[in-house]
Formats: sequence, C-alpha cells, structure tokens
Amino acid sequence: MLAGLLVGLSGCSHIASLLGLNGTYSFSGASIPDAATTFSVTYIPNNTAEFPTLANALTEGLRDRFIRQTRLTMVPEGGDLAFEGDIISAVEAPSAIGAAGDGQTEGAISNRMTVTVQVMFTNTVQPELSFTGRQSFSAYVDYSVDARPGADNQLVDELVETLVENIFNAAVAQW
Repeated sequence: MLAGLLVGLSGCSHIASLLGLNGTYSFSGASIPDAATTFSVTYIPNNTAEFPTLANALTEGLRDRFIRQTRLTMVPEGGDLAFEGDIISAVEAPSAIGAAGDGQTEGAISNRMTVTVQVMFTNTVQPELSFTGRQSFSAYVDYSVDARPGADNQLVDELVETLVENIFNAAVAQW
C-alpha cells in the first residue's frame, strides 16, 4: 500500500512538472515560490466606529488562513510575503424595500453592511506579484432590519470569511 502511495505522489510531481508548476504549486490553490519561507500580517486596525471585534478577527483570520493552507512560517513583521492594511469603511444601507411590520408602510425590510479594507501586499521573493500600492477589498452581509449588526458576531464572521478569501486569492492564487 505504501509503495502505491509513493507511486501516486511521484505521479503528482510528474504531472506538476509537465504543467510547468515546479516549486510553486500547492493543493490549496496557493502559488507560493519555494524560496518564500515566511509570512507576516501586521495588525489591521479598524478606522470605523462599527464592529469593535472586526480588526482582531480580520488580522487573525488572515494569519490563520496562511498557517492552515501554506507551508510558510509566521513572523511578526518583514515576512517574505507581508501584509499590512486598514479597515477604512463600514457602510450600512437598505438592501430590500417592502411592506414594513404593519403591512402598509413601505420601508427597508433588510439592510446591507459593506466593509472595505485597503491592503498592501509585498512579495519579496517575486516582487512583480506584489500589489501596486494599496488594493481595496470589500465584503457585504445582508441582515434583517430587526438585527443589531454591531452586536452580531455572526455578521463579523461572514465579513471576515469573505475578506480573507478575497485577500488570500489576490495575493497567492492570482485570481
């Protein structure tokens, strides 16, 4: 059985070689150069009055994604792949209009919270893959008008999940 597994793994590397993926492939969708060994994500401050837990959740979410889905080691700053940024806006607006609770008055029946983050990504191993300047990423969550978005950690979790996915893909999956 072990011999079959080794042959299977050997076949994967041969396929990767044929596809020109030497040294930069992974099964997580990330394209990390072999020479890169570290990453850093500095604390991403929240410059809005919304979601007091968002800054820590986003910073830790991005760190966790790199720990779980790459072979890179986290360092406090100056990683081969380095991230820094700011949460620059959190905007709440109606997302659906309809009959309100009394059935007669028109109004918002759901709201949308949109959060925007600006991120600087530096790839010291392949500088051409770094972001030019700061790149903006936005995520939104729709919720009932009866909900209190600032008090709902589920909304923060959903926003963070989308933002982390988008930042990760833009930096190392080139999507």
